[in-house]
Amino acid sequence: MNPTAPTISELIAQERRLTLPHFGYDDAYALGGLLVALARERHAPVAIDIRRGAQQLFHAALPGSSADNDAWIDRKRRVVERYGESSYLVGTRFRAKGTTFDEASRLDPDVYAAHGGSFPIAVEGAGVIGSVTVSGLPQAEDHALVVEALEQFVSRIDG
Repeated sequence: MNPTAPTISELIAQERRLTLPHFGYDDAYALGGLLVALARERHAPVAIDIRRGAQQLFHAALPGSSADNDAWIDRKRRVVERYGESSYLVGTRFRAKGTTFDEASRLDPDVYAAHGGSFPIAVEGAGVIGSVTVSGLPQAEDHALVVEALEQFVSRIDG
């Protein structure tokens, strides 16, 4: 898997398309299971985190991942919590302005990372209520893995 970098408009469209009708404990487990299955198929050395508000509902660490991936998850997740958009979209917006998140956000890079892999969990009528985050691959691949799992999850809910 070697996705090309999506545009800002493509990233915004993904977020709109992947708004969910609901999201609870069972949904977190189902989405987490989808991510684990996709990652295992690809032998991807990732850690996976799903949160609703401050509560961690799902976490998995696959072979080849490390505690460093958990630190990246925390940093990327904080970007979603602060901006209400995917960490990849936030980083892409800064790059489109000819700068970087680290240079221009005025936020501590030890606490925040606008690298791909954390995606907002948005619920119809409620807005962003949590995040799903993957760490362990290049940022475009982390982001693409999350989007692929969310697309499958949404099709199962709608189907």
